[in-house]
Amino acid sequence: MIKNMSLLGSTGSIGTQALDVAEKLNIDVVALTANKNIELLEKQTRKFKPSLVCVSDESLYKELKTNLNDCFVKVVCGMDGLCEAASLSSVDIVLNSVVGIAGLLPTMCAIENNNNVALANKETLVTGGHLVMETAKKHNCKILPVDSEHSAIFQCIQGNKKEQISKIILTASGGPFFKKDRNFLEKATVEDALNHPNWNMGNKISIDSATMMNKGLELIEAVWLFDKNPEDIEIVIHPQSILHSAVECSDGSVIGQLGLPDMRLPIQYALTYPNRVASSVKPLSLTDYANLSFYKPDYENFKCINICKEAISRGGLYPTIVNAANEVAVELFLTGKIGFLDIERCVSEAMKMKNVGELKSISSILDIDKKTRNFVLDYFNI
Repeated sequence: MIKNMSLLGSTGSIGTQALDVAEKLNIDVVALTANKNIELLEKQTRKFKPSLVCVSDESLYKELKTNLNDCFVKVVCGMDGLCEAASLSSVDIVLNSVVGIAGLLPTMCAIENNNNVALANKETLVTGGHLVMETAKKHNCKILPVDSEHSAIFQCIQGNKKEQISKIILTASGGPFFKKDRNFLEKATVEDALNHPNWNMGNKISIDSATMMNKGLELIEAVWLFDKNPEDIEIVIHPQSILHSAVECSDGSVIGQLGLPDMRLPIQYALTYPNRVASSVKPLSLTDYANLSFYKPDYENFKCINICKEAISRGGLYPTIVNAANEVAVELFLTGKIGFLDIERCVSEAMKMKNVGELKSISSILDIDKKTRNFVLDYFNI
């Protein structure tokens, strides 16, 4: 059992649930970070008494520092502060729940300082999968998945050799627009897209669920986490969100992980691995569910999955392009500047960018990320 952790992104949906788990497991929280929500960050700091806190938005640094003036805590800011929180030598694990590509550098800093990482930031592996996994192997660091699907796969492969796993079955809820057609999607509102039937998530991942982009990004993430080819990963729609994912073994057996849709379970497993301890999450009763249903994805109406498949098949910097274009487009949709299907359209157009370059370093990833973001703004004349 770990004794302490650094929590990056403590004020988001995953972060607040991680603190709930940490409190119940008596895990000391050594560092906390937030992007903008300094009011909640201050409350968390006073309750959990970390030695370091960071606000990513540098314009809020002075206000946070003043508000915490009576606390014995080091206050830092920006990407440098985020990386400092990830690099602390006193922690047993770094839980990274930062949203977006901003989580990439802190993950690399954690690994390079020999810290294990509980990863809830999928963009880390989508954009820098090869570099991240190679660096983790070099430093003998564990990357423990926190996403419910990847945690499920991780649990299902325990006790099996890599060559004994013939296929990964990645489940998806289908989101709020399951079985909807293009005519509906053209008119979909932000409120509609945020209304997920099963999961309580942040705005960005909720929109990704509505477009099915999240499943495409998770496929890319699974390629790196489990060292599998894209064609060895099958996506299956499962509206009840009870089977969180499964693996098919070489003998034809299928092993799945089931549970109620509650993120505290995968968070806890990442923090207690390889042990299991009692949880406050309600146990699953299969008799409460008369039917568990499964469907093939609707690739005609939800094209983002195939865009992601194409990106990982091309390799290099193309997954970064898809991720960056999607991040900007989602923000534009959330602020009412573009329509729902414009997200998919601009990501597809971004894949046609010229002079993409090669993936050689973190710098090359950040460069194409910036170029793609500018491309999207130009595409929408913003």
